[in-house]
Amino acid sequence: MRINVFLSTVTIALTVSVGMHAQQIADEQSRRQAIELYRAGQEHMSAERFDKAAESFTAAIAKDPLLSVAHYQLGQAYMGLKRYASAIQAYEGTIESMRALHALEQTNRFEVDKQRQETIRELRTEMSSTTQKMDALKRTVLEQRVSELEHERTETGQPFRAPGFVLLAMGSAHFRNGDRDAALSEWQAAVQANSKLGEAHNNLAVLYMMSGKKTEAENSVKLAEKAGFKVNPQLKDDIKKLGN
Repeated sequence: MRINVFLSTVTIALTVSVGMHAQQIADEQSRRQAIELYRAGQEHMSAERFDKAAESFTAAIAKDPLLSVAHYQLGQAYMGLKRYASAIQAYEGTIESMRALHALEQTNRFEVDKQRQETIRELRTEMSSTTQKMDALKRTVLEQRVSELEHERTETGQPFRAPGFVLLAMGSAHFRNGDRDAALSEWQAAVQANSKLGEAHNNLAVLYMMSGKKTEAENSVKLAEKAGFKVNPQLKDDIKKLGN
């Protein structure tokens, strides 16, 4: 059985540190330049020029370390290049940039909210600018990312929580990198952060099936389908064949 049939394909280094540099919001000029580089990266992603996309996203992050969508798309570009360890680092950068924004919100709420709104606008532009034949899963992921960012705007004063879509991507990178335990941990965290992530439930079903955990696999399939994810029939058949 080929496991990669069941795991959703990620269509979609220089590791950019967001530690020291992410503690301040970029000036307007740097922010505009970062957005332009991000858009160039998106064009490269659409053409599957993943190496060029990675260069553009890295340059965007250098201009604005808090541009979380650039960190995330850098991870996607590395997934396209099959550079899974680099993808993991990029997804970690996504979380750290979001964490830094959350910390800055107490003293720079207006600027942080403005940055989130710009990020949401970029994601909506990505959805509207693609063809009508956009992969349904990709559209769902984009919609979930917008929803989680909008939710962040209403959670002022709440502890930071890594968003489910990033944890989902991180788990996929770990799995492709050969670390099933890390993948399991990230996907479990993803569904805890957002129970509607059908893809994460599906991927957990695969891991549970691989481990011979029939009950857990069946439950994850049910949760994936409840969330609207189309589970591969072969996966369900293979789970049924497991011993009790």
